[in-house]
Amino acid sequence: MDGKKAPPVGIEFFRDFKSKDYYYVDKTAFIAEFLRTKRAVNLFTRPRRFGKSLNMDMFKSFFEVGADASLFDGLDICREMELCERHMGKYPVIALSLKDVEGGDFETAYDSLGMLISEEATRFAFLRKSDKLQEEDKMKLSRLIAGDFEKPAFLYGSLKLLSRLLCDYYGHRVVILIDEYDVPLDKAYRDGYYPEMIKMMRSFLGQALKTNQNLDFAVLTGCLRIARESIFTGLNNFNVFSVSDSDCAQYFGFTDGEVKEMLKYYGVEERFPDMKDWYDGYHFGGADVYCPWDVVLQCRKLRNSKDAPMESHWENSSSNSIVRDILDDATEVTKGEIEALISGETVEKELIPEMTYTDLDSEDAGTRQTYLWSVLYATGYLTDAGKPEGRIHKLTIPNMEVRKIYEDKILSWFRMKVTSDTKRWERFCTAVKTGDGETVQDLFGAFLSESISIRDTAVRKEKKENFYHGIFLGLLQAEGSWIVKSNAESGSGYSDILLIVPQEKTGCIIEVKYAENGAFDVALKEAMEQIESHEYTELLRREGMETIHKYGLACYRKTCRLACEKE
Repeated sequence: MDGKKAPPVGIEFFRDFKSKDYYYVDKTAFIAEFLRTKRAVNLFTRPRRFGKSLNMDMFKSFFEVGADASLFDGLDICREMELCERHMGKYPVIALSLKDVEGGDFETAYDSLGMLISEEATRFAFLRKSDKLQEEDKMKLSRLIAGDFEKPAFLYGSLKLLSRLLCDYYGHRVVILIDEYDVPLDKAYRDGYYPEMIKMMRSFLGQALKTNQNLDFAVLTGCLRIARESIFTGLNNFNVFSVSDSDCAQYFGFTDGEVKEMLKYYGVEERFPDMKDWYDGYHFGGADVYCPWDVVLQCRKLRNSKDAPMESHWENSSSNSIVRDILDDATEVTKGEIEALISGETVEKELIPEMTYTDLDSEDAGTRQTYLWSVLYATGYLTDAGKPEGRIHKLTIPNMEVRKIYEDKILSWFRMKVTSDTKRWERFCTAVKTGDGETVQDLFGAFLSESISIRDTAVRKEKKENFYHGIFLGLLQAEGSWIVKSNAESGSGYSDILLIVPQEKTGCIIEVKYAENGAFDVALKEAMEQIESHEYTELLRREGMETIHKYGLACYRKTCRLACEKE
C-alpha cells in the first residue's frame, strides 16, 4: 500500500511484531522497571484493551527458556545488558489467559479451565522422556495433558504440580503468568455461580502462588482487584500495581509522545488534536495515557483516509457488562452526578481499592454506591482529575469516547422517562411532523426542565450542542415508523437531524445550536442561515417530500427556543 508497517490491530503475540512486520510502540523498558520493583506475586489492574495481554506475552518471550533474543534487537531493553544477561531466557514459564474460562454454569466453566491447563501442560510433553523426572511424576503429567480432572483436587493443584516438574527438569524456579485472572469471576457473577467459582479460584491460585517453593515470581493481570480475603489469602509478598500507582504506569497505554510519533509515521500528524480529544485523558499514577486499542484502530482508518472521522472503538470491544448493570440500577442522585460529569465537572468520591462482586449486591445503599464508583474507576469509565487524597478521588470522564457512552446512557434514561408519558410524547411528535414550532418548543423545554440536569460549564460549545442534539434525536427515534438520520449528508454539508415521515411525504431538517450566555436570537439566526446556505433540504426534495419543515433549535441550560419555517 504505502510501504509502511501495518498498525498492530488485535496483536497479542510479541513475536508477531517482527515476524509479520507490524508497527511497535516500544514498551520493553517495562521489563527492567518490573524487575527492580517486583515481589513474589505481582498484580497489575487496568481497564480492558490497555495492553495487558501483549505485555504478558512480552514477558513470556523475554523470560522463557529458549527465548529468541533477536525479537528484542534495537528495543529499549537491550540497553540493559547486565539485566538481559541475568534474566533473558533463564526461566521455565507457565502462561495462562483466563479470558475464555466461562460457561452458563459452574460445570462448564470448570471444564474450560481443565482444557486450558491441558493445553499448557501439552507444551511440556517432552518432560515425559526426561530422566530427571520420576515415573510417577510422568504419569501425573500425562494426566494433566489428557485433561483428567475428574477429581477437583487434581485440577486445583495443577499449576503447583506443573511448576514442580519444570523446576526439577530445568533446575530453576518457574515464572507463572496469568492474564485476565478476574474474567471467570465476572462471568460467574453474571451467570449465578459466583460462590462456586470464588471457591475454585481461591484454591487454584492459592496453591500455585502461596508457599510454592518452586515459584520464582508470578505476574497476574485483571480489571478489578478482588479482595485478598476472597482470592489472595495469605500472600504476604504481594505487590499490586493499580491505576492509582505510579510504578510501571506508562507501560499500559500510549503517551503523548508515542501517539505523535505514530501519527507522524503514517503521515497524519495533523490529526493529533482529534486523537487527544477522543482517546487521551487517562491518568494512571503519574502517567497520562491514551487507550492503545483506540489509537491503533484509528491509525488504521487514518492510514486509509486522512479525513476519517474519530470513532468509538473501546466501547464496542470491552464487555464490562457489570458496568451496564450498575448504571441501570443507578439512583436519581447518581444520575445527576453523571449529568454533572457529562457537563465537564468532577465528582469527589471515596473509592475502595479491593472489592468482591457480592459487595455490589449489598443491602446498604451507601455501600453499593461506593462500589459503583469504584468499579467505574477501575474499569476506565472514570479517571483521576487530580492527585487522590487517601481514598478520596476527584473523578472525571477521561475523553470524548467515554463521554459519549455516558451520554447514551443518560439519553436512554431521558427517553424512557419522556416516552412513558405517552400522550405528551405523541403530542411532541405530531407537532414536529406538522410544523407546530410553538408546541415543539414548549414540550421540549418541559422535557428538559423535568427530566435532566443541564449545567453551563467550560465544556466546548460543540460538545454542548452534541448533547442537546442527542436528546432531540432520541425522542424522534422512539417513533419507530419514521426515518431519522443524524449528521446526514445533504446539500453541501451535513445536517444535524434529518427526519422523513414516509406515509405522509413529510420531511424535517433540525439544526441544533448552543446559545452561549442565553443569546437565543443569535443562535437561531445561525441555525436557520446554515440550513439555507448549505441547502440541507435538497435531499428531502430528491426523496419526493411534498412538505418540508426547517427547524432551528437553540438551547441553553434547561431552556430552549425554536424557529420554524415551512418550505
